[in-house]
Amino acid sequence: MPRKTPNPIDIHVGSRVRMRRMLIGMSQEKLGEQLGLTFQQVQKYEKGANRIGASRLYQISQTLGVPVDYFYEGLQLEDDGPQQGFSEGKAGSFDLNMLSTSEGIQLNSAFFSIRDVEVRKRLLDLVKVLARTDKP
Repeated sequence: MPRKTPNPIDIHVGSRVRMRRMLIGMSQEKLGEQLGLTFQQVQKYEKGANRIGASRLYQISQTLGVPVDYFYEGLQLEDDGPQQGFSEGKAGSFDLNMLSTSEGIQLNSAFFSIRDVEVRKRLLDLVKVLARTDKP
């Protein structure tokens, strides 16, 4: 019997759970304890393998200190029709999924822990230069 592929929405919501958990420095074990789950169940939620029910998502939002709609931010489905309103459309080549990786979360946390605004600006300039020189 072939394995069922996770729904893209479940994957997105799970990755947002993972990103928030990592941003606040909480382990899967600790989140599981708070929710009455094993860390393996938390892992399955974060990968989108298990769908998170409404009451559980509310419980997760309370534990991680964010509103429920946080988990849906940035959700873009491929079959979305024309966008209504004042949206500027998709932003260049920015990959929001990078922010939910371990490296993206660490980079973001480290960057914003730099208190000196000038140092952050210089670091951003350096990254931009490195990105230009890295292109083929």
